[in-house]
Amino acid sequence: MYRIDLNSDLGESFGRYTLGLDDQIIPLVSSVNIACGMHAGDPTVMRKTVELAACSHVAIGAHPGYPDLQGFGRRDMNLSPDEAYAYTVYQIGALQGFCAAQQTTLAHVKPHGQFYNKAAVDKALAEAIAQAVYDINPRLILVGLANSQLIKAGEALGLTCAQEFFADRNYTDAGQLVPRTQPDALVASEKEAIERVIRAIKEGAVLSNTGKLIEIHADTLCVHGDSPSALAFVQKIRLALEAEGIAIKPVGA
Repeated sequence: MYRIDLNSDLGESFGRYTLGLDDQIIPLVSSVNIACGMHAGDPTVMRKTVELAACSHVAIGAHPGYPDLQGFGRRDMNLSPDEAYAYTVYQIGALQGFCAAQQTTLAHVKPHGQFYNKAAVDKALAEAIAQAVYDINPRLILVGLANSQLIKAGEALGLTCAQEFFADRNYTDAGQLVPRTQPDALVASEKEAIERVIRAIKEGAVLSNTGKLIEIHADTLCVHGDSPSALAFVQKIRLALEAEGIAIKPVGA
């Protein structure tokens, strides 16, 4: 039987600024990655999002990013491995605190944005992030881009790792995400995105932006929660998975 974790990056509102439809998306997914105040989110938003996730019984994950609110964590920062380790520990610890306060459990960690993208190819950064996760709790699941340095670093430490596939993003021939600065970064057609998801799960493959067939193992599927059509897209993805007989469950459940 095929199965997949359906995750979404949420908790990205900040102060008076609201981003996303968290309360409507959370019941449709099986896990959430909650911003930890560096690239997005704030303590009040973190607390509320943890509460929403706990009430819906979905797996809760920390979503640490670069300390860059203005750039939403999507600009590169030349952090040393020591700095990356410290920022990761700090953010996981913050969300873990809110989980403990609400008597729920932190299940996984997924880096955000450029922190995630760079860790996919930068061995030293990947090892720093993986070590931070391991040192906080070796039972935490580390989520990273399929076939990436982050997955390799986590597995080397003995962490359970979840290889991630993106429903709405195009891939390069090297299996990396096409940068958002390029015009073909996003998959514009919902129909095409859903077809790619089903193929990745059932056949373990995806076509790159040049048409190259890439082998990929998908444990978890990301649908972004910050676009205007996010809610409709999540609904359609879920219906398509159910129609194909693919079970939607958190990693490790």
